[in-house]
Amino acid sequence: MAAKQRFLVSAVVCATVIAGLAGCSKDGDSKAKGSGDKEKEPAAATTSKAPDPFAGLSADEIGEKAITATKSAQSIRMVGNIKSDGEQMSVDFAVDDKGECTGKMGVQGGNAELRKVSKTMYMKGDDKFWRASMSEEGAPDAEADGVVEIMKGRWIKMPPGSDKDMDGVCDLESMLSDMDKDKSERKGMTKGPDAEVNGQSAATLVKKKANGETATMYVAKEGEPYLLKLVKDGGEEPGTMVLTDYNKPVKAVAPPPSEIVDLEKLGGAGGGA
Repeated sequence: MAAKQRFLVSAVVCATVIAGLAGCSKDGDSKAKGSGDKEKEPAAATTSKAPDPFAGLSADEIGEKAITATKSAQSIRMVGNIKSDGEQMSVDFAVDDKGECTGKMGVQGGNAELRKVSKTMYMKGDDKFWRASMSEEGAPDAEADGVVEIMKGRWIKMPPGSDKDMDGVCDLESMLSDMDKDKSERKGMTKGPDAEVNGQSAATLVKKKANGETATMYVAKEGEPYLLKLVKDGGEEPGTMVLTDYNKPVKAVAPPPSEIVDLEKLGGAGGGA
């Protein structure tokens, strides 16, 4: 059972990446200069003769429209990073409202791929990822070496319900609901200068908090008023998340059987692993 528990700890590490980024969005957190954000700063939007879809609306009213539109999405891709407990974590993740998801994440210098297909979660980490995960659990080097060798080039298969935290990672409805759990977090915003995110014109909504954090939401001005970018600057967990590929199909494919390690079967041989 020890091996199974350690693998689940690794899974929770991945879930933490997603949860941290969702935290940025839950706070409406973002700013034009996100700490640790390597992306180019959004350029000022070029002058357009098109009517302003948000004319006459306050920043809070624009935020309300953005949250409503984003929560109605059938699928989203999230790309970003967050710094938590001194560690930089990254994610590139696509998820739909059917529970399918696929993506990559990085933590403590390691990287892992994640897929969920037909309610079954698969995860594949590189050597650094598994060593970092085993280290978090306090496993001795010899045990970590064994896990790294077993998992080299392989995917973990986690049956439904094996880890409640991971089950929620690919739950789009839950993610989007968390974004607006505390509505007070997006009250009292002000309008910033318009910007561009991936070539899309965006309104910026800024909120400065008493603890020194600055949050900015980038809201699409063309088509549906989706959230395009969220950035939190300052505070304990600065980070950035870009949201793209709204309503595009998520193509999650199960790995080849020869590359899969079944977590249920592995648990029965925990001592040997």
